[in-house]
Amino acid sequence: MALKVETCVARHQGDRVEQQDRVAIFGHPDKPGMMMAVLADGMGGHTGGAMAAEQVLLKARQNFEAFAPREETPEMLLTSIVHESHLVIKLTRFTSEQDPHSTAVAFLLQPDRADWVHCGDSRFYHYRGDQVIYRSPDHSLVGELQRKGRLDEAGALTHPHRNVLLSCLGSDREPRVDLAGVAPLIGGDSFLLCSDGLWAYFTDLEIGEILSTMSARDACQALISQARERAKGEGDNVSLAVVRLIDVPPEASPLGPLH
Repeated sequence: MALKVETCVARHQGDRVEQQDRVAIFGHPDKPGMMMAVLADGMGGHTGGAMAAEQVLLKARQNFEAFAPREETPEMLLTSIVHESHLVIKLTRFTSEQDPHSTAVAFLLQPDRADWVHCGDSRFYHYRGDQVIYRSPDHSLVGELQRKGRLDEAGALTHPHRNVLLSCLGSDREPRVDLAGVAPLIGGDSFLLCSDGLWAYFTDLEIGEILSTMSARDACQALISQARERAKGEGDNVSLAVVRLIDVPPEASPLGPLH
């Protein structure tokens, strides 16, 4: 069965004075069937966070366009995006008065597999139907407390230090890099990249139900709408990218240019 790729990106400023999230999906300029999705949640004073997040997207596009699958592995590409973005963001501290930082999530889709990387507390989800197959671990204080069994999901959402990150781009320490992937791909696979301004308001089950029953565009609209309603006027920046794989008849176009 051939696969069709359905994508959508969306952002909302929430109740903040500035939009510091960045998100994008782009195809490779000369390798059909290959695309990348990138999301970054910037932090660091007025314009500083936005500048840091923008650097992640720029570096991701540059490295993706230079990607040589016969010579590089997906892990090499994704790791380079995190480490090189981290270096660029650190260098901006010398040319500005801000202290910019950013999270990063990058997703590489090829005709036969998908790979991803993340750093910080922006998340990556892989669903198969409505079942969550993978959810990235948050590089945060509450995430670490949860992994040690000292905090449950409900407590994490209300913890006074829930915004404290243990790893991000632009800090003095080298960023933590978590990599994962899946092969082969099948119809019904859905992938979600999102900032904490979105995932904080949903259970894994709720997200799975939306992704498995709606188009990528409708899913983005539903997720943002519900996040805004649940934020009750105190919401953070929201950003997300959805990639859905859909079975199509063999005579239709296989996984190729984005639709």
